[in-house]
Amino acid sequence: MFKLIGALAGYYFFGLFGALIGFFVGSFFDRMRMYGPGALNPLGNALRQTVFLETVFVSMGKLAKSDGHVSQQEIDHVEAFMKKLGMTAEHRQQAIKLFKQGADPAFEIAPMYQRFMAICGHTKNLKEMLLVYLIVMALADGHFHPAEEALMFDIAALLGYDQASFKHLMEMVLNQSHFAGGQVNAATALEDAYKALGVARESTDQEVKRAYRKLMSKYHPDKLIGQGLPEDMIATATEQAKEIQLAYDLIKKSRNF
Repeated sequence: MFKLIGALAGYYFFGLFGALIGFFVGSFFDRMRMYGPGALNPLGNALRQTVFLETVFVSMGKLAKSDGHVSQQEIDHVEAFMKKLGMTAEHRQQAIKLFKQGADPAFEIAPMYQRFMAICGHTKNLKEMLLVYLIVMALADGHFHPAEEALMFDIAALLGYDQASFKHLMEMVLNQSHFAGGQVNAATALEDAYKALGVARESTDQEVKRAYRKLMSKYHPDKLIGQGLPEDMIATATEQAKEIQLAYDLIKKSRNF
């Protein structure tokens, strides 16, 4: 939008050369509007990708070790997670190293999250995407263990979430997972669908549509990459978007809008 306005304004006042300048200036503002100010610097974007990747896998190691023992089930889940992401061999080796680092009982996560907030905290959606990845791992066996839950609340607090906000996000992700692979429980599907979108049965059609659009915008691949999410990790965001779409379609059908 801004690049078109800039090009037209530049042409009107300064001719062809002005149109080119206006186009590039407008593109700058379009990118800032879509991705946030952090997406304007490609080098900064690469740094955010590195920090995001490090934080995810170190935190996974910390979660796995939170109850005092890294189980084979947790190792299998991380292996499946890396496979699902389609990670390159280089990223896979890096992820394993980071996971082991996080699993070390002596490792403190607070400084790592201070670094994450300094580099990624001002960019939209990355904090929430980090929590989503960790919630999905913690819920691999269907529920939070007390030690995992305590650690997740600590992590959420380091990211600036209060308990109510994090509980709301956790409930949404849990109910979104009920639509994974298109499999739903017919008895609870509609109630799960409302919770997956973060709305209630009493919500208006407009509130439901607004919640759906907001969630789908958060999981848009181009937007996430532009904000610094590593491309390897887009696959999981796409899966979340599919689950949200299935939940929304069920609500649409029940409401006939």
